[in-house]
Amino acid sequence: MVDRNLQNFYGRIGRIEKIHRAGGGFEAQGTLGMSHYNAQRRSASRRGFLTPLVLILMSIVLIKSMIHASIGATAYDERIATLQAGEYADRVGAYVLQADPLTIAVSDRIRAFLF
Repeated sequence: MVDRNLQNFYGRIGRIEKIHRAGGGFEAQGTLGMSHYNAQRRSASRRGFLTPLVLILMSIVLIKSMIHASIGATAYDERIATLQAGEYADRVGAYVLQADPLTIAVSDRIRAFLF
């Protein structure tokens, strides 16, 4: 004969063990439990938005600097002037690609290193 109370008990034990394997359970006062580690994980996700943005900006500056170093300052400025005379999208591209002080500094370093 099957004891329904015993089946219910083992079902509850199984759920508790599943929660414990997932990292949950009772946290005593003053201990570093899952709530502490989950709070740290949330702050890392906020940093996750800023890191790709910085990488994209650094990539844009590096590409601009490499083009500036390879074709020279005069030719680069002429091409930017050509873009500024174009349509709206060309003017936006010219604004993004214009030689700023950081681009020129990195371009000088690249030119000194490669050429």
